[in-house]
Amino acid sequence: MAASLSNAGNVRLLSVLARSGSLLGSSGSRSLHVTAVCCKNRAARVRVGKGDNPVSYEHAHAPHYIAHRKGWLSQHTSNLKGQEGAAERTIEDVFIRRFMFGTFHGCLANEIVLKRRGNLIIVCALMLQKLPPTKFYFLIGYSESLLSHFYKCPVKIEIQTLAEKAVYKYL
Repeated sequence: MAASLSNAGNVRLLSVLARSGSLLGSSGSRSLHVTAVCCKNRAARVRVGKGDNPVSYEHAHAPHYIAHRKGWLSQHTSNLKGQEGAAERTIEDVFIRRFMFGTFHGCLANEIVLKRRGNLIIVCALMLQKLPPTKFYFLIGYSESLLSHFYKCPVKIEIQTLAEKAVYKYL
């Protein structure tokens, strides 16, 4: 409760609250905690350090640059006016991302991009070359068949492999 004690009405309000016990702490003493307003939006930003932290292009830009400098990680038409199922698509996207992260553990070089075209789900990913190619092929087929069975629609996984993570800049 952030109250100004400048007029008599606020003083009366605080005295009534104190008598009722809502301002009394567990020890029985009066206390009123007030914090300052913080108008900074700091979510999903990489902190600038000494210049030794490598970041990708996706992480280097703030979230408000989506659709200006960086693209959406999920492309579908459920967010258009009159379309239903936006919440279901979001839950499916989270499941697919976690499934891919668990299947290709330690091999993801960047975020996964999901594209929906009609009834087809396309999963695009950049992978590090930590596994032999035969194991990659097996995991791609395994993931495609399992996700196709879960969602009852064709799922295609497009993978590009990199020797090491692509560094956009150091922060």
